Amino acid sequence: MKVGGVPPPSSLCAWVVLLILVESGEPYRTPYDQEQGQNRDRDRESTDSRTDTRDYHRDARPDTRDYHRDASEVRGKECQRCCDPGEEVRTQSANPQYPQLYPQNQAVPQINITILKGEKGDSGQRGPYGKSGKSGQSGPRGPNGIKGTKGSIGTPGDPCKVQYAAFSVGRKKAIHSNDYYQTLVFDTELVNLYGHFNMFTGKFYCYVPGIYYFSLNVHTWNQKETYVHVMHNEREVVILYAQSSDRSIMQSQSLMLELEREDQVWVRLFKGERENAIFSDDFDTYITFNGHLIKPKSEG
Repeated sequence: MKVGGVPPPSSLCAWVVLLILVESGEPYRTPYDQEQGQNRDRDRESTDSRTDTRDYHRDARPDTRDYHRDASEVRGKECQRCCDPGEEVRTQSANPQYPQLYPQNQAVPQINITILKGEKGDSGQRGPYGKSGKSGQSGPRGPNGIKGTKGSIGTPGDPCKVQYAAFSVGRKKAIHSNDYYQTLVFDTELVNLYGHFNMFTGKFYCYVPGIYYFSLNVHTWNQKETYVHVMHNEREVVILYAQSSDRSIMQSQSLMLELEREDQVWVRLFKGERENAIFSDDFDTYITFNGHLIKPKSEG
């Protein structure tokens, strides 16, 4: 309460203490904050002077309302440290009658990351191998390399194995055609190396693959045809043919065949659609069939 236009001593002391606390509680005030503080001080002085003139003719009784003023006004004027950790920055004034006149500043800590980088660590262990990728396309052929040195002489090889196959057979009995094909069977064995020609079936069986030479000789019958085939397995290879004539003659056929193992070569008489025969007697051999190996397949 003011007496005779002069503020009471207790009120002045309170203002002095409050200003000291405000100055000591603020760690840092920007020029903007100082300017705003000066403006508030000027407004406060002008308010006090107007209050003094209005209260000059008032009753000298002390106003108890000044001593029981709402404590929220005092708290609204309290200073707050915006940079103290753990304190929430007030975005609005505590007292709605005194709005905040300047923005609150908040310090953001900055850390230099470069000073936190440690030293380079040791290399880790090598990881497992990954899955193999797909094979790529073949590249072009490279140039020929330099000729190497001559190698040492090898060990002696096995003795050369020469392979042979040969036969020569004949027939002394004449033969006439029938209603079916007939295999020409021979009754005289001239040469049969290793028994490759079977006298019972009349067929040559190949046991040494390679190239062979064969020949067939027959005596025709006068007034009759001679019609026979040389067979390779079940295939007709060549024919020996002679027309009917008033006289008989010797007729021959020869060929070469490339045979594989278990192949068969034989002579077949044509069936009796026409008069077909081969002449011979019981004393002389008029029919012969020959064959021998020229080159084995193993020799390349």
